[in-house]
Amino acid sequence: MQARASDELEVEVQRLGVALEPNGDPTETEGILNPACARTHENELMLYPRDVAHGNISRVGRAKAVANGDRFSFERDGFVLEPSAVYELRSSPGYGCEDPRVSFIQALGAYVMSYTAFGPQGPRIAIALSKDGYTFERVGKLVFDKPGMHIGDDKDAAFFPEPVRSPGGVMSLAFYHRPMLHLSAVDGRASIPIIERMPYRDRESIRIGYIPLEPALKDREKLLDVCESELVLAPDGDWGSLKVGCGTPPVRIDEGWMSIFHGVDVIGDDTKPKLRYCAGLVIHDAQDLQKIVYRSPQPIITPENESELHGIVDNVVFPTGIDPRPDLGPRMFDFYYGMADWSIGAARLTLGGGPGTQREPAESAA
Repeated sequence: MQARASDELEVEVQRLGVALEPNGDPTETEGILNPACARTHENELMLYPRDVAHGNISRVGRAKAVANGDRFSFERDGFVLEPSAVYELRSSPGYGCEDPRVSFIQALGAYVMSYTAFGPQGPRIAIALSKDGYTFERVGKLVFDKPGMHIGDDKDAAFFPEPVRSPGGVMSLAFYHRPMLHLSAVDGRASIPIIERMPYRDRESIRIGYIPLEPALKDREKLLDVCESELVLAPDGDWGSLKVGCGTPPVRIDEGWMSIFHGVDVIGDDTKPKLRYCAGLVIHDAQDLQKIVYRSPQPIITPENESELHGIVDNVVFPTGIDPRPDLGPRMFDFYYGMADWSIGAARLTLGGGPGTQREPAESAA
């Protein structure tokens, strides 16, 4: 993990409005939020929202984009995952398939959906695969059983779309994840004073896990075998001081691998602390993911409008899907984010100049 680069990156964010909001269907009575997105092989844009029914029971939906100029509206098209696996079900309220992210990984010839499976053990990372972006088949829960790895509550996973060398030198599939502190999983707000006394790197942070590629190509069950995991981005005092976590899957730009991540801060007074979720950019070196080329000195988007300030959970912008828009410009991206855990917002990100201008090709998997 490396300190933030001193170079500044020109960033412009334009809100595009509400992409989806609850329509009265029973499967959305507690929100439609935090969507993955992907382009099918036919270049059709898909959203995969988290649909939350009464009792905080979550499914992963499917919605197809309808072009409206340079923007999109979305039409619901059923579900791709409904809670059915043992690791997605429990007898008490609050279970299911939550907060998906989707990456198309050419080396696998498949769309990889990572999602939070909330079952009897609590939140765990699970994956499902699709050949076409329309139907997904479960593979299972990721296994973190190597020495020194965190075993327990974990979430906010998203895969890099190309294989990379792991810190141990193994060609691997890499993914973000965020192991959770037990005390915050039990009672997030009550744990705030304890977390604020902890060193930043001991708070909930973004890690990158590595799954060896060659075994996974031979046996898809090996996609669950995490062999390395390294801390890459921790909270700091500028913003995102309480915790940070993955937002969107990474995309390739000139400077390296870029992702929009989320950070959480405490606002309000000591007697009634509130949490605020904002979003910023992180860029990793193209060859060494542990090297941070850039980290936003300030958020690129904060809760501002009514839909972001008030909902099931107030003061939340939570990015989970990103769609490169080369049709609009070489450094333009639409991203989709949860608004106050109730609805989905769309925004457009435009990058200007920044650290480095020449793109180096990613290392071959050969």
